[in-house]
Amino acid sequence: MALRLDGKALAAQLERELEARVRAGLGQAGRPPGLAVIRVGHDPASAVYVANKERACGRVGIRSFATHQPADTDQQTLLKTIQQLNRNPAVDGILLQLPLPRGLDGRALLLAIDPDKDVDGLHPLNLGRLLRGEQGPRSCTPAGVMALLQRAGIALEGKRALVVGRSILVGQPMALMLQQANATVTVAHSCTVDLLARCREAELLVVAAGRPGLLGAEAISPGTVVVDVGIHRQPAQREGDRGRLCGDVRAGEVETLASHLTPVPGGVGPMTVVMLLVNTVRCWARSHALDPVLPELH
Repeated sequence: MALRLDGKALAAQLERELEARVRAGLGQAGRPPGLAVIRVGHDPASAVYVANKERACGRVGIRSFATHQPADTDQQTLLKTIQQLNRNPAVDGILLQLPLPRGLDGRALLLAIDPDKDVDGLHPLNLGRLLRGEQGPRSCTPAGVMALLQRAGIALEGKRALVVGRSILVGQPMALMLQQANATVTVAHSCTVDLLARCREAELLVVAAGRPGLLGAEAISPGTVVVDVGIHRQPAQREGDRGRLCGDVRAGEVETLASHLTPVPGGVGPMTVVMLLVNTVRCWARSHALDPVLPELH
């Protein structure tokens, strides 16, 4: 039976470590870290995500600067908001909550964020820093996966790793981080020939395809480490039921074969949120010449 990679428990531990780090640095910095979250429109899921992030900020001592704009906000207004936050010395990190309403150019808005405050790690400069192995904010989900593997004591050097998915948000930065940990990395995507065979060759399988239940026992060799990045809500079976959450992997089939497996929910999701906090505290520490924050994490 696979060992459970408990992202919820590790995220709670990292929050405690961050809270201690913030307390220790307050004297020199003179202020707490600050995170600004920009939410546009009334997407219910986005509202829940932002509320969760604000609560997490409160637990570690990060000051939240929440900006909620109506759905009909225009591009120029949002650009001005971002520019104001870029200049605000109390703000160390800026997060643009996605998805955005139609008609807004999300790429241009992300480009407008100061790269040193880009706590989502999506600015091209930070992606370039990642490629070169330089310091800078890193994409939260793959960074969370790396922290989960590292704290579980899973050696990556020389491992055959397969990343299923090539998005700029997860797949591509995930592959780069695994390469920097000296894994031998392959990236699979919608045009990959014989995906199942490639999966069975892997010792580490990271699935970020965005397709519920894509892979099951047919894709797993005994002893594989399986990281399921996907999260989907299945249709409700009866009235009043919210529907069960599931991932890209059919966990019930895989758990008897894999050596380690991330649950959905409670695996990668909590790690994504806590790495947003890590990025924010790191930006704060760098701006005040404090000691590095959790330097052992990728």
